[in-house]
Amino acid sequence: MKVFEIKDLRFTYQKNRIKAVDGISFSIHEGEIFGLLGPSGAGKSTTQKILTRLLKAYEGEILYYGKDLKSYTNTFYEDIGVGFELPVHFSKLTAMENMIFFQQLYKQKSDIVSLLKQVGLYEDKDRLVGEFSKGMKMRLNFVRAMLNNPKILFLDEVTNGLDPKNARIIKDMIRTFKENGGTVLLSTHLMNDVEELCDRVAFISDGKIKEISTPRALKLKHGKRILDVEYYDNTHTKHKTFELTNIGDNQAFLDLLKNYNIETIHSGETSLDEIFIKVTGDKIHE
Repeated sequence: MKVFEIKDLRFTYQKNRIKAVDGISFSIHEGEIFGLLGPSGAGKSTTQKILTRLLKAYEGEILYYGKDLKSYTNTFYEDIGVGFELPVHFSKLTAMENMIFFQQLYKQKSDIVSLLKQVGLYEDKDRLVGEFSKGMKMRLNFVRAMLNNPKILFLDEVTNGLDPKNARIIKDMIRTFKENGGTVLLSTHLMNDVEELCDRVAFISDGKIKEISTPRALKLKHGKRILDVEYYDNTHTKHKTFELTNIGDNQAFLDLLKNYNIETIHSGETSLDEIFIKVTGDKIHE
């Protein structure tokens, strides 16, 4: 089932006449983690703001569960959780006081204590958020997105600034959310997150979608079907490259495996970072 169906979406910021989104079309399916990737200023944030109804003066059509997004009342916000790139909290309230305040905005409610324990912040629940580190604020930000037990998560740079251990906790929670039927729209510059989490990704640049596919299909499309072998020959490390097609029948490759000490074998699979640069024509901005 399609959660969102976006058709020829366009948006221009009237103040400076910047065309931020220029005729994009895509869909997001129920139970899917969909990555929206692109360089700064590409239109990612604008698209997310439109889908979360923060921006409404758009052209084109957006269907939410088959119904025009513009026809929904504010009950729409009961369905979604939003994790902004920059955490927004009351710095003079404690973590628990912040979460209780924001949760009161919703009819549906998750277990705050359980969420705080999962992200490792329960012991700090009575500390002022103004005393939190950036990583702690990011984890609390994720808890805030989950307060109303949403159907859909909109996440922007959700693990940015987190150490590997806490990033893993958040990613595991996102996967569990998906396994329980949740849908995620993820925007990030961290390609490891994309590769680990996303079912499909869309690359956007200059307000246009350049390509949509699965991470695996993109790697196969943009990679090279070669195998690079490093091996030890007497006192030197050497390498040879072989075509991957029918590699099992390549006698030179088989002789190399049999007669030399192999140090490494690498396929010509390209990275998502390289695909990002190739498709969008831009370097990844940290």
